[in-house]
Amino acid sequence: MTDSATAPAHRPDGYSPFAHLTAPNMQLYRQVMRVFVGAKERFAVHLRPEDVHAALPADVRPAELDTVVKTLDSLVKWGNLRADPDTARVTAVEDFYRKRFIYQLTRAGEAAEEALAGYDEALGRRGALQAVALHDIVTQLRALLVLSADERPDPAKTHLALDALASRFGALADNARAFMGSLQRTIDLHEVEEEVFLAYKDRLVQYLERFIQDLITLGGRIAQLILELEEGGRIGILLRAAAGREAADATPEESGQAEQQAYERWTGRWDGLGAWFISRDGRESQARLLRGRALGAIPQLLAVVRALGERRAGRSDRSADFRTLARWFAEAPDDDSRHRLWRTAFGLHPARHLTVDADTLAARAAGPVPAATPWAAAEPLRISPQLRRTGSYERRGKPRKVEDRQDRRRHLAEVAAKQAAETAAARARLVTDGTTRLSELGELDPMAFGLFLQLLGDALATWRPGMRHTVATSNDGSMEIRLSALADGGTAQIATPSGTFRGPDHLIEIIDLTDGDRDR
Repeated sequence: MTDSATAPAHRPDGYSPFAHLTAPNMQLYRQVMRVFVGAKERFAVHLRPEDVHAALPADVRPAELDTVVKTLDSLVKWGNLRADPDTARVTAVEDFYRKRFIYQLTRAGEAAEEALAGYDEALGRRGALQAVALHDIVTQLRALLVLSADERPDPAKTHLALDALASRFGALADNARAFMGSLQRTIDLHEVEEEVFLAYKDRLVQYLERFIQDLITLGGRIAQLILELEEGGRIGILLRAAAGREAADATPEESGQAEQQAYERWTGRWDGLGAWFISRDGRESQARLLRGRALGAIPQLLAVVRALGERRAGRSDRSADFRTLARWFAEAPDDDSRHRLWRTAFGLHPARHLTVDADTLAARAAGPVPAATPWAAAEPLRISPQLRRTGSYERRGKPRKVEDRQDRRRHLAEVAAKQAAETAAARARLVTDGTTRLSELGELDPMAFGLFLQLLGDALATWRPGMRHTVATSNDGSMEIRLSALADGGTAQIATPSGTFRGPDHLIEIIDLTDGDRDR
């Protein structure tokens, strides 16, 4: 015989297993549920109230066992736990009628805890800017480029390459989003611990700079590989092959629809990859936006450091400023000094005119009025009655003529076209026919020399001790420079109108990535 109060709780409706999150003793409820989750991992089925009480952390453990019992009963009511009569310790009839229960997790309670664990993990995830993922994406794109050379690419190899590419790209995007979110929380002053922030600030700045450098170096290469795969519909053939392999296990009736759905999924993933690295249709690529966000985070971090320094130094408040000003007033030798101090501190200088126009300036030039002239002795200011009636006063007159700016627009268009032509000519001048020596570049005009210095700076920024070869891409991803050190240690000289540029000789190759006809 069982009392109605001891019957198992009915299945909860809606989201009642989450009701304990808004209860007054939310922390106690969460810890009790974690005790049951831990017991389940140890393959324990039931727990008694005293077992729960002993397993609770000391900081939330109630002094009385009855508090734990009430907590368990509330969780039973919400559907997180199930209560069964505890008859194992009954030794007398009186013990049978006494309320004794053992508790276990319900399916709803277990699902709620899994959901909360996932939520806590996602909320606390800091993420990372994965430069290694960029290298992996380059590797997978090159593998796809090799597969696309066959008229009928192998479906299995194609699917594996695309799957690995999607996996690495998804991890890169998710981690970048999580990292930038956690970085913003770090920059926010009210969420940063001063000592911890100052300890790792330098490492964080170096980390951002290293990722930005890798993103500049590899982003243009990835964009070029994507464009090569899209030429002639080569990527479409690969996506069709991968979709056909995915739909191989579908029934004959559903194979066509399943293959089309798989192809649409792969097309969407490829479009997302392209949008991440290539600016199209007037939209900046996500890689460019991420680079800008990471670059902007560095001065923000430095601003936080300055703010922490000011907070540590203890800036004076307004009341302290007023007390200092009062002391200066008390120490002033006479009234004239106090008047000068008043005007300097509050910017209250004598007003000679409320309106200044051409007539006012002419009158002022004809008869100057000293700044110290009292209002009572100055010439009165006559105000139009219309100002009193309407609250505004405007002088009537002819409207200004509409200015014709066609000549200026034409001039700007000519300047822009001239600059574009000069830039194109400079790019064409720098492009090398294969590998050549730096000393063989010849004389460069100012435009070509400036572009050369930018490319050389990008290449040297990636140079590390012990390296003999490096590859870099320009900021806009349009040009690539390949630089190799020479063992003979010669000196290169490049003549320019401004002087001669000298430095160690290297093997150099400059490629125009926008030229679709170049050798691949």
